[in-house]
Amino acid sequence: MNIILPAPLEASLTEGRAALHLAIGLYTAGEVTLGQAAEVAHLNQTQFMHELGHRQIPLRFGLEDLAEDIVAIRELRELHAARSR
Repeated sequence: MNIILPAPLEASLTEGRAALHLAIGLYTAGEVTLGQAAEVAHLNQTQFMHELGHRQIPLRFGLEDLAEDIVAIRELRELHAARSR
C-alpha cells in the first residue's frame, strides 16, 4: 500500500514515525489489536504500549487481545516443555 502525503508533511515525517502514527490511529479506532498495531509500527508490544502511554492513550484489552495472549502463553509453555525434555 502506498499513501500519498502532501509534500510538506512527507518532508517532516520519517517512514518510522508515519508507521507509528498510522498504527496509533488504527489502534484507537479499534481497527486492530495491540499486537497488530505494534507490528504496523515496527515495534514490540512493550515499546508500542510505551508510545501509547506517552500520548496518554488508554489500552484496550478485548477478546482478541486475550486470544492472542493465550496463544502466546501456549507457545511459550510448549517451548519450555520441549527444552525441559
